[in-house]
Amino acid sequence: MFKWRIVSALVILNFALFQVYGDFDYLQLVLTWPASFCYQPKDICKRTVNNFTIHGLWPEKKGFRLEFCSGGTKYKIFEDNMVNDLERHWLQMKFDENYAKKHQPLWSYQYRKHGMCCYKLYNQNAYFLLAMRLKDKLDLLTTLRTHGITPGTKHTFSEIQKAIKTVTNNKDPDLKCVEHIKGVKELNEIGICFNPAADSFHDCRHSYTCDETDSTKTLFRL
Repeated sequence: MFKWRIVSALVILNFALFQVYGDFDYLQLVLTWPASFCYQPKDICKRTVNNFTIHGLWPEKKGFRLEFCSGGTKYKIFEDNMVNDLERHWLQMKFDENYAKKHQPLWSYQYRKHGMCCYKLYNQNAYFLLAMRLKDKLDLLTTLRTHGITPGTKHTFSEIQKAIKTVTNNKDPDLKCVEHIKGVKELNEIGICFNPAADSFHDCRHSYTCDETDSTKTLFRL
């Protein structure tokens, strides 16, 4: 019993240290498909775009995601050109343009929840610049279209995954699905993973929200 308690205490301590110091094994760039995100609840989106947009850049350990780490500096409101660049890459769809630019609710939340967990490598500016650079490196909509996966069509998990792996050096993405209509799984987000230096791809841990058995097809909403 005593030995078990020591082991449990060490596991808890290790987890706590990860949260404080922000050590991580890889980064997951999460890209949202707006047609799916904005479908429900009705009127959730004040603005949208006809391409993937950034949800976040998430530092992860093998087996779990780092969130709300201590350390680093508080989020500082962006101004000028950085705001315009972020608007193009990381649209705050739930908020009108003026409110979004002034208060930056999505960007500040994502930085507090995820960005501060990699502050030892990336300060606030570097974190957001990196996310935008990684998105620019990938044109997932064009990649999917090249493989016959166009908005409004349905495909198996394997077909979608195979198409994406053509641009990730055969590393697994994380396909994230939702079920707005009962019995219909639809592609909501795609996670692409990178090593901590973000100079090579890394296999993503699957969230298992899609049907990976290929017994049904996944909707890519128009």
